[in-house]
Amino acid sequence: MCGICGVHVPNGPLPDPGGLAAMNAALAHRGPDGAGVRTFSLGPSNTALMHRRLSIIDLAGGDQPLFNEDGTVWIVFNGEIYNFQALRRDLEAKGHVFATNSDTEVIVHLYEDHGPACVDFLRGMFALALYDAKDGTLFLARDRLGKKPLYYAEVNGALVFASEIKSILTHPDFDRRVDLEAINHYLTLQYVPDPMTAFAGIRSLPPGHRMSVGTGEFRPERYWTLSYEPKHAASEEDLAEELRERLTEAVRLRLVSDVPLGAHLSGGIDSSIITALMASMTDAPVKTFSIGFREAAFSETAKARAVAERYGTDHHEFVVGWAEALDMMETAGLQFDQPFADPSALAVWFLSRMTREHVTVALNGDGGDELFGGYQRYWLDPLANAYAGLPAVITQKLVPGLLAMVPESGDRPIEKNWTAGAKRLAQAAAISPKASIVRWGSYFSPAMKRALLREEVRMQIAGLDTPGLLSRLFDAAEAETFLDRTLAADVGAYLPGDLLVKADRMTMAHSLEGRSPLLDHELAEWAARLPTRCKMRGRNGKHLLRRAFAHLLPSEVMDQKKQGFGLPVGKWFRNELRDCARDTLLAGGITDYVRTSEVERLLDEHERGRVDHGKRIYALVMLANWLNAFS
Repeated sequence: MCGICGVHVPNGPLPDPGGLAAMNAALAHRGPDGAGVRTFSLGPSNTALMHRRLSIIDLAGGDQPLFNEDGTVWIVFNGEIYNFQALRRDLEAKGHVFATNSDTEVIVHLYEDHGPACVDFLRGMFALALYDAKDGTLFLARDRLGKKPLYYAEVNGALVFASEIKSILTHPDFDRRVDLEAINHYLTLQYVPDPMTAFAGIRSLPPGHRMSVGTGEFRPERYWTLSYEPKHAASEEDLAEELRERLTEAVRLRLVSDVPLGAHLSGGIDSSIITALMASMTDAPVKTFSIGFREAAFSETAKARAVAERYGTDHHEFVVGWAEALDMMETAGLQFDQPFADPSALAVWFLSRMTREHVTVALNGDGGDELFGGYQRYWLDPLANAYAGLPAVITQKLVPGLLAMVPESGDRPIEKNWTAGAKRLAQAAAISPKASIVRWGSYFSPAMKRALLREEVRMQIAGLDTPGLLSRLFDAAEAETFLDRTLAADVGAYLPGDLLVKADRMTMAHSLEGRSPLLDHELAEWAARLPTRCKMRGRNGKHLLRRAFAHLLPSEVMDQKKQGFGLPVGKWFRNELRDCARDTLLAGGITDYVRTSEVERLLDEHERGRVDHGKRIYALVMLANWLNAFS
């Protein structure tokens, strides 16, 4: 696990050595164990590859940039390739000579044989930059599901790339213009969706994409798509057995490490299954780590403890309250280099900091909901579709008007807050059913954004449609059923835009590698083709996953309903963090974009307890902090 960056100048000189060093130094947290720089010249073209190393595999010989036998192919790489040993054996049989025992060198030799198609052979998480000295081509690629990040920008005709935006921002000629389209989508989604970033000149290479850069334009191309058809025809019993085999293999592959590893154990089904499988494969007790909250309704530490006790893990817990959140809100938020409003990032920040005190690698349960159908909204969508078919006078006036009179508490997770859910009915009826997460999880509705944003900002984003982004993914899905198309939209947007960004930045901020067995791409391809009855059964999601692993977990864990990894920000902004919110939002750079009178209305309404605007306030605070720091 590492950080990578570089510059490719088709016709001109590279930045001075100090500028290159600054780019690499900005990624030091991703790789505290070493740094490497290599520059190349081919005619007027000049290229620099740079690397920061977090040593996981081949501690003595895995330094980068790394090259092939004759020095014509060089690479910097961020990630882990779990099938590298099998690939190495095949390559050695073909005559390739290896100088190290690292997984990175396998990619170099694959490129010699297959060119850009080398990524088709990789099983793991990766972002890579590879320089071909024979023709001066730079090749970039990102893993299929987007676990590892890769950003790029064109600066005066040069391509600048990096694992994190902060590295690109060190380039003295980069123009830090705010991308208002990205901010518009952020206010709805709580994150900036690929390929946009909050900076007009920086783009994210989307998951499952690669890009070859010579002297022409930079055009990403897709090399992988998740298909939901044709469906498996086997019996449910046989599918459950195959799921056990596939997930067990995915966990086993992710236990390869030359440094200590453990598991993030939330108390939910997914991370509990991963922990149980790890315990069956290791002799020593698994080191497990959980985060809890002083507000009991939001905490699942008791369930995590039940799993830890069942498997005799070496268990560690950390409890977060408003004071810890206040101390780290700005620090953790700025790790994303752009506004990011998922409050659970604060919990993952503390969890990762505690975990890194004991291990360097931690397995997690990310991906189970998006692959196996775990979110509550998946069974609510058909009900919303039926509600949307009622006369508009009912859906848009009568019911919302009655519900508006009901006070809305912020002291329960959204999955248990039926008042908050009911108040979203009007939004669910008004927004396309193809955009499920916008229906149920959006922060600011179109009407709210019109009221919030200053007129000059509204004019610049007129016509931009956030639900349309999700609808296009829904329509493009290689799927037949409504549920599968919704899952495809979540895998294409929410998973890489929110969950995996959160996991990567918060773990790497503490030089911790996170591994996600449920996001093994071969497992994902198999899971996508499960019949929908194996994913959603009535109001219960992840049906086959529960059936396959029911024997491994305590009943209170296996039978639980889905609860998101949320923080009680609604309660905090009504009480302890009230003054913090007002001080942040009523002054500074954010007032150039939002109407202060509308912000004051949201704060007042929230403090009186009429509506829980906690997550909206958090989103505005994160935007304000970002604007103050970066614009």
